[in-house]
Amino acid sequence: MSSPELLLQVLRTQMRTAGVTYKMLAERIGMSESSVKRMFGQQDMALSRLAQICKAAGVPMEDVLRGAADATPQTDALTLTQEKALLAHPHLLLMAICCLGHWTVEQVLETYTLTEPECIMLLAELDRLGVIELKPLNRYRLRVSNAFRWLPDGPVQQFFRDHAVSDYFSGSFDGAGETLLCLPARLSLPSAQELVGRIQQLAGELARLHQGDRKLAPGDRDGFTLLVGFRSWEFAAFTALRRAETR
Repeated sequence: MSSPELLLQVLRTQMRTAGVTYKMLAERIGMSESSVKRMFGQQDMALSRLAQICKAAGVPMEDVLRGAADATPQTDALTLTQEKALLAHPHLLLMAICCLGHWTVEQVLETYTLTEPECIMLLAELDRLGVIELKPLNRYRLRVSNAFRWLPDGPVQQFFRDHAVSDYFSGSFDGAGETLLCLPARLSLPSAQELVGRIQQLAGELARLHQGDRKLAPGDRDGFTLLVGFRSWEFAAFTALRRAETR
């Protein structure tokens, strides 16, 4: 679906919600009902006309634009080429992670030793890679969904494994809102698959909370990272103690 089609679809939905019919809209903008229907049916509309219709229908134009942006199909993962590109520049992965956290350029500048020109260059590169859509005044829209995750055993995951995992687990996990669990169990394959589904639901819940807390002031939020792994595994030192027939 093209952008104009998506905008008009959202506009029609907003009009139905507001109880505004084609006939009512036609009367408000001085057109015939058939002309209004034809205008919508052409799947294209000038911005000035869109603004006029939104005003006449009592529908905020920003709600229509935001609704169309939210409805635009987004990817759940990057390609191998995109992930490799993120690691090719020393600061590009940092900026990508900041964008995934919906940081503003101002927040990045306050937190890290990057200059504004560097931030703009990094945002432009993320736009070129298709990670974000760069907008005026250094604003952006993510092109990835709330269910986004790095490629399994991809370049970024490998980078984290090599450089971040030991740093992550070096913490005590006893701070407010922190926890660490290591729970062994013997499960059937169906049970293991069921638990994987529950973990995916947990990831969705994290995305929901992350999205909802965006309306809070930056000082009311902190950076948390959920690192979840689930696999058939035994500590190598324990495996070495197994009887030969059970290895």
